[in-house]
Amino acid sequence: MATIVVKQIGSPIRRPAKQRETLIGLGLNKMHKTRELEDTPSVRGMVNSIPHLVEIVEERK
Repeated sequence: MATIVVKQIGSPIRRPAKQRETLIGLGLNKMHKTRELEDTPSVRGMVNSIPHLVEIVEERK
């Protein structure tokens, strides 16, 4: 199972509700918090929809 480490780099303040909900869906809610998530197409889609708020720190196999 491959995983990715995602880090929040942007604040959800003054962002549309959909972007805030995407951050919560990824398990991120505070600046510079990281999460290790499964590398699935749905997670990649969520990360790609808010590239200005999150970054992929590392990919593990």
